[in-house]
Amino acid sequence: MTLLQVLVCALLSTSVSASFSANLNYRSPSLNHPDLGIAVHKVQKRNDPACPFNAEDLKFTHGVASGDPYPESVILWTRISPDDDNSHSNVTVSGLAPLYDHDNEKYVKISKAPVCVEYKVARDEGMKSVVDRGLAWTSSDVDYTVKVEASNLRPYTTYYYQFNVCGSSSVKSPVGRTKTTPRKGDKLHNDVGIAVYSCSNFPQGYFNAYGNAVRKDDVDYVIHLGDYFYEYANGGYGWGNELGRIPLPDKEIVSLYDYRKRYATYRTDLDLLDNHRVFPWISVWDDHEVADNIWKSGSSHMNNTEESFVHDGGISVDQRKAHAVRAHFEWMPLRQVDMDDNLRIWRNFEIGDLLDLIMLDTRVYDRSITDMYWNTDYIHDISNDQGRSLMGARQENWFYKQLINSKNRQAKWRVVGQQIIISGLDLSYGKATKNPNSMDAWDGYLANKNRTFNTIVENKIDNTVFLAGDSHASWVSDLVWEGHGKYDEKTGAGSIGVEFAGTAVSSPGPFANKTEAIATNGSTWLINNNPELQWQEAHYRGYYNLKIGYNKIVADFFGVPDIKTRNGLEIKLATFEVNDGENKLARDPAPGKAWGGALKNGQVEKGVVYDTAKTPKKVQQKEQHGQH
Repeated sequence: MTLLQVLVCALLSTSVSASFSANLNYRSPSLNHPDLGIAVHKVQKRNDPACPFNAEDLKFTHGVASGDPYPESVILWTRISPDDDNSHSNVTVSGLAPLYDHDNEKYVKISKAPVCVEYKVARDEGMKSVVDRGLAWTSSDVDYTVKVEASNLRPYTTYYYQFNVCGSSSVKSPVGRTKTTPRKGDKLHNDVGIAVYSCSNFPQGYFNAYGNAVRKDDVDYVIHLGDYFYEYANGGYGWGNELGRIPLPDKEIVSLYDYRKRYATYRTDLDLLDNHRVFPWISVWDDHEVADNIWKSGSSHMNNTEESFVHDGGISVDQRKAHAVRAHFEWMPLRQVDMDDNLRIWRNFEIGDLLDLIMLDTRVYDRSITDMYWNTDYIHDISNDQGRSLMGARQENWFYKQLINSKNRQAKWRVVGQQIIISGLDLSYGKATKNPNSMDAWDGYLANKNRTFNTIVENKIDNTVFLAGDSHASWVSDLVWEGHGKYDEKTGAGSIGVEFAGTAVSSPGPFANKTEAIATNGSTWLINNNPELQWQEAHYRGYYNLKIGYNKIVADFFGVPDIKTRNGLEIKLATFEVNDGENKLARDPAPGKAWGGALKNGQVEKGVVYDTAKTPKKVQQKEQHGQH
């Protein structure tokens, strides 16, 4: 240990408690459930703050990330560890040790060695013009993750940030880039660009879609709608052997260690690392961050039965959720919002006077029983039961209030980020079924869907755009409600809003291992048999971009033709516009332009593959705020 490090450690020891508190990951994910957090005073008492690690023995193992931007602050994340493995510490979510057994080491593996990191935020990539700095401690209790809130920032401004080991000028993280949001009510002078992702599957292929957005560098923020990873063992949903992409641990994950290790495995993908480094994320989970088709009391393979207890090592549904939520809070650059309980992730962002971004949880929080494959007919029969909810009463009421408040504050657009398709869809193509709709999506919760649309119509709320992921295919629809009158699929008259639903980063689509021609035949059938559906594409993996301005929203969909190698290849699949006040897709006469899939009342042109790695980056628009 150098003399400088010794001196720094001596100075820092007096402020250790405050510095542990600066790491947000010691807090509970829920303000009203502090028992799910980690008592800083106990961590301080147990740990030795005298810098037990040499800086050279520590590594920033998984890059940097930023997220949940506000006008004057943003969350920054990194991981600094003496070990490549993840922590087995489960002190906050495991049950009690057996009676009279006081050998805690068998149940909680802890380290008495904390790690101190410094961070700084600057206006320049060289990190010379520093505007904020601080330090925080981390330990095995939080898997050596660090999450801090950088503050005193200017609205709608780009910043750079970096972490380093306290007292070390050589052990540093990569330099990250982030951006704050405009103040509520601010008038913007340029469009807001957002890339939208969902459903990345590690063994299925490389996450090229994340890298393409970095190489093009033409958006401000990233929205991730969930299924950031999958919980299965290798082979459970794709084999990673050939690509060297085996998800770890190689088992279906249930414990806190398991979930931590799965996040760590996914964060070895270089394009995902790069996307986190360059863009601030606003994310929400889908079901697979916990388990397939999760609902408030179970999942497709875990329902607190004797069989599931035996299969999953005696872990209950609630315990598994607690493990998943703790790991998610540790590894994702999320804020601790005003939480009602330990599962709240739903929140909103007021971005100038241009839009309100409302992020929902239609999976984990409090949804009623869903389709678990063996009960599809039953869910179909109760799908319109008034007591069924995708969100739970508390989140539902909050959601409707956000829509109304957004209109009242005269925000131009309401963008709803959530997981599953809300448009009514007949999906019976190639199937012999009495249940043509997806019972795991909004069609399985018709009363909740009707309450949502009724709120929009009764309160005369214009310019509402729903975003969705989950389906591993691309869908663009007008939003149609029977209670609003007749709908004209050619003109869009009668529509009350628009939905953009995107394909997966790498998870297989409904026509996996089929030719593009076969997938297009399926898309054509879907277009012809669903009046509100205007475009559908099911062959490519990819993502979509939104350019949000006062006069219109432009949505561009991109496909990735090859995920079996790491590359920058991309094809533009379609583009659509929604004009201010029209509540439907703009027609001319088709509802957009397409270079893949099937387009209602329009021709699909031949697409062109180009390489984002060879295309010059677009120059970022000049920001409207001045220097510090």
